Amino acid sequence: MKRVINFNAGPAAIPMEVLQRAQEEMLDWNGTGMSVMEVSHRSKEYEAMHNEAQDLFRTLAGMGPEWKILFLTGGASSQFFMIPMNYLFGERKATYLVTGHWSKAAIKEAKRFGPLDVITTENPDGTFTRIPKQGEIKIDPASTYVHITSNNTIFGSQWHYWPDVGKVPLVCDMSSDIFSRPFPADKFSFIYAGAQKNLGPSGVTVVAIREDFYNLAQEQAKLSTMLSYRTYAENNSLYNTPPCFSIYILNLTLKWLLNTIGGLDNMVKINSEKARILYSAIDASDGFYRGPVEKDSRSQMNVVFRLKTPEMEETFVKEAKAAGIVGVKGHRSTGGIRFSIYNANLVESAKTAAGFMEEFSRKYR
Repeated sequence: MKRVINFNAGPAAIPMEVLQRAQEEMLDWNGTGMSVMEVSHRSKEYEAMHNEAQDLFRTLAGMGPEWKILFLTGGASSQFFMIPMNYLFGERKATYLVTGHWSKAAIKEAKRFGPLDVITTENPDGTFTRIPKQGEIKIDPASTYVHITSNNTIFGSQWHYWPDVGKVPLVCDMSSDIFSRPFPADKFSFIYAGAQKNLGPSGVTVVAIREDFYNLAQEQAKLSTMLSYRTYAENNSLYNTPPCFSIYILNLTLKWLLNTIGGLDNMVKINSEKARILYSAIDASDGFYRGPVEKDSRSQMNVVFRLKTPEMEETFVKEAKAAGIVGVKGHRSTGGIRFSIYNANLVESAKTAAGFMEEFSRKYR
């Protein structure tokens, strides 16, 4: 068996321990004589695993029973319209802090449902290279919620502080850095994340809603059944068939985070070391590699950099693949190189990548 170093941005690397457990249980899960993909979602075996995944999520996040943990489909992108559909009605408005591609995509959907205040750090050329300072953030207290994207996968920036938004509920898209570090759950009212970066495979999106904010949602009768958060909350995300296999892998990944890694305090130490290794390689290259993001806004999940020409970047991608390092090509809209070093990537993988970068720079300088 040959395993590569997987720096794909999503779907992304899954912990080896999780993959091996899934392999062992593929034909006979939990003594049922069936794969988890074949078991009824109405069975007591499945429901126990489903509920356990919710409890594991609360434990890792430091959330109490006042948080509703929902499992949805449609990716985080579906939350771009579901959130305003459920919350922006009547005379309500929201505030969006725009720091990258996906928060711009969220605005595109939200403005269909109500007025928005927008605070952005977009550069004239359409790029994003920093997170706003607290002094730049002026929130209208009449806003129903403030929306942020905690980590920007395409441009490689990340919030390293949580903005003070007063008493306005804070909504956060944590798709690309969920559980990569501890966070104060009490600062948030709504968190969502596609699983395919740090929580498992594609196919399931986790939505966590604090009860007081949940109560502000539009009545279910006003919405299509499958677009109302009340449908999922009142039916334990089992109104219809959920993405059972994705939730199963999510469950195993949360156990890995809790039991093997030892929780988020340990996970952030590992992630910080991986990021340090790779950013040090960029900064020590005397300009051969260029990191476009301001240093105090650099992402610990997506290390983005450029080389002298697009042709050299193509050569970098090709030679990295030959060396067993895959998924390093930057997003199609930006070009460049991107190492997505999510939780499942090892410190040793970052060291190997940094060694390749050093060798490549000597060869082509």
